[in-house]
Amino acid sequence: MASVPGYWRERAQRLRYEGNKCTETGEVFLPPRRTADPFGESTLEPHTLSTTGKVLTYTVIRVAPTQFVDEAPYAIAICEMDGGGRITAQLVDCPFENIKIGMPVRIEFRLIQKDGHHGILMYGYKVVPV
Repeated sequence: MASVPGYWRERAQRLRYEGNKCTETGEVFLPPRRTADPFGESTLEPHTLSTTGKVLTYTVIRVAPTQFVDEAPYAIAICEMDGGGRITAQLVDCPFENIKIGMPVRIEFRLIQKDGHHGILMYGYKVVPV
């Protein structure tokens, strides 16, 4: 289970797709980094990811971790977003046999998990076919 403090610390990147972009190379980072290179010489600026992209690779999880047992089997995809950046997200609303590499997708704001019966509801992004 994700912790409540950890969830709130990461809310900008989970809810608003906020990362950062290197001003020299144009490389996009999500989650945001403190520096783009190990020497800290390049500068980063805030960047909001595009909500559309394509599937680079995917896998189907059949034996899920404890907090996602009710959702198994489910697909996880690494997606390259238009305008830069890559995300790993659950791919939903698509039968497994229809998932293809290069398939266009978009980000949707969805419930990710619940922290127990009376706990926090954790929202974030999942991807769906366009």
